[in-house]
Amino acid sequence: MLEAVLAGIIAGYAIAIPVGAIAVLIIHTGLTLGLRPGLAAGAGAASADGIYAAAAAVGGLALAGLIQPLIVPLRIAAGVVLVGLGLRGLWALRGPRDALVATGSERERSAGRTYLSLLGLTLLNPMTVIYFVALTVGLPFLGGLLERLAFALAALVSSLSWQSLLAVVGVVLGRGSGHRLRRPTVVLGNVLILLMGGLILLDGLRA
Repeated sequence: MLEAVLAGIIAGYAIAIPVGAIAVLIIHTGLTLGLRPGLAAGAGAASADGIYAAAAAVGGLALAGLIQPLIVPLRIAAGVVLVGLGLRGLWALRGPRDALVATGSERERSAGRTYLSLLGLTLLNPMTVIYFVALTVGLPFLGGLLERLAFALAALVSSLSWQSLLAVVGVVLGRGSGHRLRRPTVVLGNVLILLMGGLILLDGLRA
């Protein structure tokens, strides 16, 4: 059981740490909306990792076979969503400078929506489940169902810890940037989201 937990922790960090569009989006959420929505964004991404880890642990190769034909359309959908988010964020910059600072009520309302948005967006990356399938098939000590579920839970917890750290980084950047640097920082975040979404979309269309 201990081996399964340690493997899950390592697997969770391995899938969460590489910087991509989701990581940028979590940092950007913490920067623009504050800690609670930022943590909600991180929890949404980590929940998707946990769902895929559990599904791979239980379903194994059969699930990978079902997911394989959906990789390209899901990648295209993820690219479209990210491009839309980047454009929407840049469009919002037309407003007054104070509009970049979310009010308390906006933060409260946005936390639940942000969780669901990041959950859905992260689930659009089917390569995650293939990654976990490869691990659960390749690790000889993942025998019984309890060990496989322990692996998935450990992956969820480690992913959540990393995504939460990203949210805190975004909050620190937002507080430290001040009014003068807040707008350029928000612009940079939206441009990065837009570019990453564009690359994912192009990659999907080329496939």
